[in-house]
Amino acid sequence: MANKQALRTDDAPAPAGGYSQGIAAGGFVYTAGMGPIDAATGKVVGEDVATQTRQVMANLAAVLAQRNLTFEHVVKATVHLQELHRDFADFDAAYRESFAGTTPPVRTTVGSDLNDILVEIDFVAYEG
Repeated sequence: MANKQALRTDDAPAPAGGYSQGIAAGGFVYTAGMGPIDAATGKVVGEDVATQTRQVMANLAAVLAQRNLTFEHVVKATVHLQELHRDFADFDAAYRESFAGTTPPVRTTVGSDLNDILVEIDFVAYEG
């Protein structure tokens, strides 16, 4: 694909494997699943899902900023929660903070077996 551009920022965690932080293609930006990792320290931020969600959203904002995008451009979110039933309400409240004043994207939220974190989120954003 000739119009595919990898996105990279030091303000979000470096990939832990063979993937990009984000890809811009065809008028859309696709982010990798981001966890609550502080890019500067490489450590998990917070022990509760609300704190971790805020860190994830900050990481996603950093990737979107590489294309001058904000949460207003996000059209789809996929969310993985380690403890879906226990953490959904607190996650949702923290997540909503990022979309205050704008139309939130469509979202899929599922329970997943995550590696020592409580939440992971990826976005699709529209540049057009």
